[in-house]
Amino acid sequence: MTGILGGAFDPPHVGHVALADAAERELGLERVVVVVVADPGHKDVHAAAETRLELARGAFPGCEVALDRHARTVDMLRECRWEDPVFLIGADEYLDFPNWKEPADVLRLARLGVATRPGYALPAERPDRVLFFELEPLPVSSREIRALVARGDPIDSLVPPAVAETIARLGLYRG
Repeated sequence: MTGILGGAFDPPHVGHVALADAAERELGLERVVVVVVADPGHKDVHAAAETRLELARGAFPGCEVALDRHARTVDMLRECRWEDPVFLIGADEYLDFPNWKEPADVLRLARLGVATRPGYALPAERPDRVLFFELEPLPVSSREIRALVARGDPIDSLVPPAVAETIARLGLYRG
């Protein structure tokens, strides 16, 4: 199985890394591919796609990291072919999954690997193309990190060291 962790990664943080690590361990993934969405259709980004790709490479040094030119997951899955793909998401994203573009096709093209955590009541029905694994909650978000950087506050405990170094070196998120 190949785990696919997609996102804007603006910037990537320890929660993203923990999700990838837990999925690899709990689901027995052979590898994890990190896919940086160049132009997400559902959110604004604050750093250029190539910069976010560099940040993701720093956050996930043992993983393949690629840039995705598709705005929606289903379009990426249609074009890219991985052996037995499992698209990794958090419980919050799973609750919104019925609103994704063509969710039935997403499930046809890949299984979902859903990180469960306290505070998110998941439906009792468990579809057979959805795998659940536990994730210790980490109270961190990319939005929070950008705000801390803009104020000049430290982020060292919230991002991998290579990410903190790249943010500082490039002067990202300074406002």
